Amino acid sequence: MNEEQNLNELLKIRIDKLKHLQEIGKDPFKIEKVYVTHYSEQIKEEFEQLEGQNVTIAGRIMTKRGHGKASFVNIQDKDGQIQAYIREDRIGEEDYNLFVTYDLGDIIEVNGEVFRTNKGEISVKASQIRLLTKSIQILPEKWHGLKDHDLRYRQRYVDLIVNPEVKKTFITRSKAIKAIREFLDNRGYLEVETPILGTIAGGASARPFITHHNTLDIDMYLRIATELHLKRLIVGGIDRVYEIGRLFRNEGMSIKHNPEFTTIELYEAYADYNDMMDITENIVAYAAEKALGTTKITYQGQEIDLTPPWNRMTMVEACKQYANVDFDEIKTDEEAIEVAKKLGIEIRPGMKKGHIISEVFEEYGEKHLIQPTFITQHPVEISPLAKRNPDNPELTNRFEAFVNTWEIANAFSELNDPIDQRQRFMDQLVQREFGDDEAHMLDEDFLNAIEVGMPPTGGLGIGIDRLMMLLTDSASIRDVLLFPTMKPIESNRD
Repeated sequence: MNEEQNLNELLKIRIDKLKHLQEIGKDPFKIEKVYVTHYSEQIKEEFEQLEGQNVTIAGRIMTKRGHGKASFVNIQDKDGQIQAYIREDRIGEEDYNLFVTYDLGDIIEVNGEVFRTNKGEISVKASQIRLLTKSIQILPEKWHGLKDHDLRYRQRYVDLIVNPEVKKTFITRSKAIKAIREFLDNRGYLEVETPILGTIAGGASARPFITHHNTLDIDMYLRIATELHLKRLIVGGIDRVYEIGRLFRNEGMSIKHNPEFTTIELYEAYADYNDMMDITENIVAYAAEKALGTTKITYQGQEIDLTPPWNRMTMVEACKQYANVDFDEIKTDEEAIEVAKKLGIEIRPGMKKGHIISEVFEEYGEKHLIQPTFITQHPVEISPLAKRNPDNPELTNRFEAFVNTWEIANAFSELNDPIDQRQRFMDQLVQREFGDDEAHMLDEDFLNAIEVGMPPTGGLGIGIDRLMMLLTDSASIRDVLLFPTMKPIESNRD
């Protein structure tokens, strides 16, 4: 009998067991309510108070071993695992004979007395036991030994059952996001929700997903950023505003990229990009402290200190330090292009000096930024929504925050000059004509909003998923997404 036939036989046996239970009037799927009084970790932590007391626990059978008319099972609940001791002379012959037929993966309820075994393990001595859910699938015995790692992401529900570290990752994620909200709420920020569907994809340089609204008979876009709507709220007088939510970008997939991902964007009237740097380093440190109890982490063997203040350098300084190119000495687009060619940078139609600075930094600088670093003063060509630097109008008061060579945050003193903003949108349309389908679209309503008048404003966006990779020491973005985007596979079922 091959492995597949053997598996099918085991599944048939489980289904037959379920049918038998239903025939004798003990259908577990008719049970609705279970009055759980305690959970595994609570019983262990409060053992001195609970010893000898009666409790009701419920969870999934993870291990099972029998000794004649007595058995031990490990039950897994939301907090962890605890052992239950089942004896025939305590629960009765009929119930014990049924219990013997229960399988790994079945969910049971146990009512009994808290005690410590002769080997010192805190356990529950059952006086009653009841099957709540019959599992008709087979749990893998050695989940980490599976060669097809994609199966962990496709069947996250199984991954969570058999791999406690996975659940820990998502508990850490939840704590960190809660801390981010707490940090901003304590500073008077208002959390809002903005549209996911729109007629224009704006606020970032990215390729959108396109869908169609049947009633209006128009194409619409899933949002690539929340920026332009949040700025409209700044115009409307909500001076401190933020949103944590999903964005959608129709781009490549990698260990750092998923088509849908979570960010936080925040805006503060009368603040600038220096204020946003302070918020960035402090909000990340606060989240790490709340979720992990420390601001010093280890990522894939590399020690990283998230404690403020973080390092700061301009993009031009980074190019000078890591590529040995001083763009302060390069005056024309033509000179910059010649330098780029010597460095092996691909030249695209319409590229200017600012584009070259960005490309050189990306190629030569990013890989050196292990410890938290702010890269400031981005060229205006790649920053269509940022304010120009008053001392050098070719640059903007913008920064990106890098940790472990990754960009985790992007921020600037927001452009609030409607005439300059219109011209930059027009420049972006030229880039689109040159074939850049990630260039910004023209958003007339947003232009109208800042023509009404937007105060000086600082804005910040942080990539939540990459931050969570760092905080949980996860090698792939898929490890911090409960249900990452996966290529469909053919079903084996008829």
